[in-house]
Formats: sequence, structure tokens, C-alpha cells
Amino acid sequence: MKLALIQQSCSEDKSANVERGLKSAREAAKKGADVICFAELAFEPFYPQYKDPKDPGQHAEPIPGNITESFSRIAKEFGVVIVLNLYEKDGDDLYDSSPVINTDGSILGTTRMVHITDYACFYEQAYYTPGNNGAPVFDTPFGKIGVAICYDRHYPEYMRALAIAGAEVVVIPQAGSVGEWPEGLYEAEVRTAAFQNGYFTALCNRVGEEPKLTFAGESFVCDPDGKVIARAGTGTEEILYCDVDLEEVKTSHAKRLFLRDRRPELYKDWIG
Repeated sequence: MKLALIQQSCSEDKSANVERGLKSAREAAKKGADVICFAELAFEPFYPQYKDPKDPGQHAEPIPGNITESFSRIAKEFGVVIVLNLYEKDGDDLYDSSPVINTDGSILGTTRMVHITDYACFYEQAYYTPGNNGAPVFDTPFGKIGVAICYDRHYPEYMRALAIAGAEVVVIPQAGSVGEWPEGLYEAEVRTAAFQNGYFTALCNRVGEEPKLTFAGESFVCDPDGKVIARAGTGTEEILYCDVDLEEVKTSHAKRLFLRDRRPELYKDWIG
């Protein structure tokens, strides 16, 4: 499987951002990517940096909708899988969502962020409804793909659920800002998740300066041993490519040992 992580900045012009994303997706497909991934809210400003929104739903759209339809055409044209992230409106509910588009242009399903945070410049509880789709894993022609949207990556229960469901690659659309966490910590967290669960992790981060935040970029891919095998630059707009061998999942420590030796009959009494 050849991954392409598209690390791009966003202006206030959503249509222009989408067009840039489409151009990058075409470029990645022409260069042989099988699975093309985008960062969190990849085509619009990061709305939760502002507190107390008056009408957040004005920015959201349904799935399927204009954005997914545009990328579905590319997926079908090139026979690629595309993992998006956008602001979804479903009735009165608003979600941070990642639709996964298959090689025929159909939507395999949508992951919605489950855990919703709230702190300075990340006032997400004012914008998002907690996800209600669980932790799905999508069976694509290239491999089994799970998605952990930004804040969900902090929860070992969620990351383990993806492993139990058979994920071979976990894509992490992120909006991580400069200085948000102690240096190296979120990378260590994602590396640990890859090692403990025996899958590849592919974190695709936003980049660029916005009114209240500067997003770091630094997208990266980890193998099932927890080693970083590809890394994008700090503050750069680029496409990060990485070839992954899914046979490594089968021989990982987690598959051979950790998952084999689980005792889930005990955990239900320990974890609320």
C-alpha cells in the first residue's frame, strides 16, 4: 500500500481550499498513491479556535455532499481510496467526520469523532456532537483502514477497538498546533499505539498560520513496531508518501503476543 498524506494550509476561501485539495489528490494519484489522506477540517479554517459561535452549522455540509462528490470522482477515475475530514451536518447534529471513499467512488462509511474536547482555542464542544458511529474499520482493496480523528487518538480504548476490529492502517486526521503539547509527546503516543496494537499509524496534520493558532505540520507514518518510517516537514505544504508492507502487521509483537494474551473477561470489571 502506498500512502499519501496531504499536508496543506487553509485560507478563508473554502472553495479555493477544496480546489487545492483536489489538485493535490490528483497529483498523489498520478504518483502511484493507493490511499490518500487529508488533515482535520482540511478545506476550511479551524472553526473551534473561536469561542461561543453564533451559528456553527452554517459551515457544515451533509455526507454525501459537494465535497465528497468531488473527491469521489477522483477516487473512481484513478482507482484510489480517499480519507477525508470535514464538518458534517446531519439534521440538527454537527460532527467532525471522516468519510472514506472507495476505489469505485462510493462512500464505504463515515467515522465521526467520539471524544470532544474544550480548552483554549479548541472549543470543540460548542461545534461538535459526539460521534455515534463507533470505531469502524473499512475493508478496502488495499487493506483494512480505521480512522482516529485527532482527540480520539488520546484514548487507548478507542485505538485498541480499531485493532480488535482488524485495522491494518489507522489514519489520524489532526489539527495539532505549534507548542500545544510537550515536544515529542504526541508522536510518542502515536508510536506507542502502533506498537501496542500492531498496525501502521498515519497521522496527517494541518499546517499554516491562522488568527489564533499556528499548525505545525510534521505529519508522519509509524510501522507496527512503533518506528517512524516517513515524516513531513515543520510548517511546510507538501505531500508525504510512504510505502507500507501489510505483512508486517501479521508478524508484529501485538499480533503475536499482546492481542493473543488479552484477558477481556477481566477488564469489564476494571474499566467503567
